[in-house]
Amino acid sequence: MNVDHPPPGEVLDPGALRQVFGTFATGVTVVTVGGGQPHGMTANSFASVSLDPPLVLVCVDRQAVMHDCLVTAGAFAVSVLAADQEAVARHFADRWRPLGQAQFDAVAWLPGPASGAPLIDGALAHLECGLWRAYDGGDHTIFTGRLLSARRHGDDEPVLFLRGRFRQLDPRRDEVPT
Repeated sequence: MNVDHPPPGEVLDPGALRQVFGTFATGVTVVTVGGGQPHGMTANSFASVSLDPPLVLVCVDRQAVMHDCLVTAGAFAVSVLAADQEAVARHFADRWRPLGQAQFDAVAWLPGPASGAPLIDGALAHLECGLWRAYDGGDHTIFTGRLLSARRHGDDEPVLFLRGRFRQLDPRRDEVPT
């Protein structure tokens, strides 16, 4: 077994650390804000936090366009992507896509009734949130949102992110052996 243990107080180099973090499979979402400057961002750093009150979190790099957009908007939406939406995930991860309203021309979406933020059509679930708190997370900010609405759409499989690649579940593995 090869285990790399840096001396106490030292951190692995960022590339090695990214590989370690990448061993944890995550779902893939698109986080959006509406208003005068709508914006979307692919995020796999999303999690549920609390049922009472209903809270979720998303981590956003301080240098990302989304960071200031989310603070200004005060509300955001999360679309949990289905397995057939890898292209949507790639689109909102592309740093060279158009900004503002034009970035949504490439995808089907509808405005969230509670937040006004774009909700990606075909997503497995939509969550709309009011910005609740923000916490320092190193080079990221951990934004928590209080749910304004949450809807699940169907039972399709999610798109996953693991070891730096998009993945899909093998539905045959869900079968119970006889």
